[in-house]
Amino acid sequence: MLTSKERAELRAQANTIETTLMVGKDGVTENVAAEADRLLTARELVKGKVLESALMTAREASDEICTATGAEGVSCVGSKFVIYRFSEKCQEERNQTGRAKRREVKVNPVRKGAQARRQAAKKIREQRNEYFRQQAIERSIERSREKKLREQD
Repeated sequence: MLTSKERAELRAQANTIETTLMVGKDGVTENVAAEADRLLTARELVKGKVLESALMTAREASDEICTATGAEGVSCVGSKFVIYRFSEKCQEERNQTGRAKRREVKVNPVRKGAQARRQAAKKIREQRNEYFRQQAIERSIERSREKKLREQD
């Protein structure tokens, strides 16, 4: 299942690619599904078009192709649709050329310092609270001892 951010990124990538899959008046046949599978293996992202003579909408064609190939629908606008399926072949190519996506962890030094100060202040507060808690317990014990001594007298 694609997240909304992934879907938006794929829609942006699909703007520049050419329409390579056509669904004609026969609808989604075995040949169309096989061609979509071949394209998805080679490219991961495929843009298709439903011709006017077809008796189905782009959404219906996209859903049928997705169920036949195991892909996910990205978008349907007018008579065009975009589908996506992860491909190991494309991932290997990206790894070999060094284009694999790497997530860079950005560290904000100001935020890091503020977090360290907050943690230090929290530790000091906890130590102070523990001290006062222990003092209260000791006073309570002393009072109960004094009370017992008074009762015995």
